[in-house]
Amino acid sequence: MKPLYFALGMTLLSLTANLCAAETSSDKVTKASAQAHAVQKVSINSASLEQLDAIPGLGQKKAQAVLDYIAANGPIKDEAQLTQVKGIGEKLAAKISPYLSFN
Repeated sequence: MKPLYFALGMTLLSLTANLCAAETSSDKVTKASAQAHAVQKVSINSASLEQLDAIPGLGQKKAQAVLDYIAANGPIKDEAQLTQVKGIGEKLAAKISPYLSFN
């Protein structure tokens, strides 16, 4: 019976070690892989509600607020002007700016 427990223990240990090794090797991010997953920027002044809603952290209500601001005040020129949109503060503007182009 002892050899069976020993064999099961060694098998479990081996599987755990392989699983840990597989997880750590897949987490490496190289410059090439980062460029391959580059973010496609959305032009804020010509984007649709759906395009703005797809930006992480923005949501449908704030996306609509952006469109309402543009309709009332004209194009948004930079991140600082983005903070004038209702519901978008400096933190959120900084978070979503990498996903936006202001031209």
